[in-house]
Parts: sequence; structure tokens; C-alpha cells
Amino acid sequence: MRRREFITLLGGAAASWPVAARGQQPAVPVVGFLHTASPKPYAGRVRAFRQSLSDTGYVEGRDVAIEYRWANNRADLLPALAADLVDRKVALIALSGGAIAALAAHAATKSIPIVFGIGADPVKLARRQSQPARRQCYGRDLSNLGAGGKAARPAARAGS
Repeated sequence: MRRREFITLLGGAAASWPVAARGQQPAVPVVGFLHTASPKPYAGRVRAFRQSLSDTGYVEGRDVAIEYRWANNRADLLPALAADLVDRKVALIALSGGAIAALAAHAATKSIPIVFGIGADPVKLARRQSQPARRQCYGRDLSNLGAGGKAARPAARAGS
């Protein structure tokens, strides 16, 4: 009787190994997306964001997860929304909606990379807030980045 019980136990364990191995899929990175407005007017930009990720090999739901946070035009919600993304331990925060969103994300984390594009100089904005601006991707056009990740000074205009 012991032998039968042992063989049954061994057979059941062997049959469950492939199921257990399939269940241990590697976790996909999570991107936090923070915006000052509401989602409906920016649906086209969100599609473009997803398409850009897909073009680089990151398909939402397969290779990457995206946590969306929308402030619905309430700037007072941005610090809490940014903090929520930090608490969820996202791999990076992508944001849109201007300097106020960038400052909220910067205040929420010192270790998670923040990616954004705004017309204002984020270094000057951060100085006004008395916070160093380090991890961000500066500027709308990445071709104006100098060595070492610092924003290059714009070329002097002729006649200026």
C-alpha cells in the first residue's frame, strides 16, 4: 500500500511541474503615466504614446504594463497621484501636462526616472523650487542634449 501511495504522489507532483513552471512568468516592467488633464481629450496622444512604445518593442499588456493617473484639471491632485505611482514601484514615470506635473513627480521621487517634454527649462523650474533636477530627460528635442545628459545651450542666433 505504501508503494502505491508513493507512486501516486510522485505522479501527481510530476504532472503539476509544467503547470507550476508556466505560472512563474517574469514580471513585466510597469510605466507610470501622469497627466494634468482628463483622458478623453488626450486619447490621441495616449494612442501615440502606446504606438511609440510598441515601435520600440514594448507592447502594452505583453511586454509592459502602464498605470495611468489623470488629475482631471485639478493641480492639487498631482502630488498624491505621483506619490501613488511611486508607491506602486513603477520603473519610470512618463508625464505630460506641463511643468506642474513635472514638479509634482520630481517631488515624489528621487530614484525613479522621469520622462517628459515641456517647453520650459526644467532645471530653472527646479531651482525655483529649491530642488535639484537630475534624473529627467530635458527638452523636447533630444538632439540638443550635450554630453553627460546635460541640456546643451542653444546656439546664438545671427543678429542677436
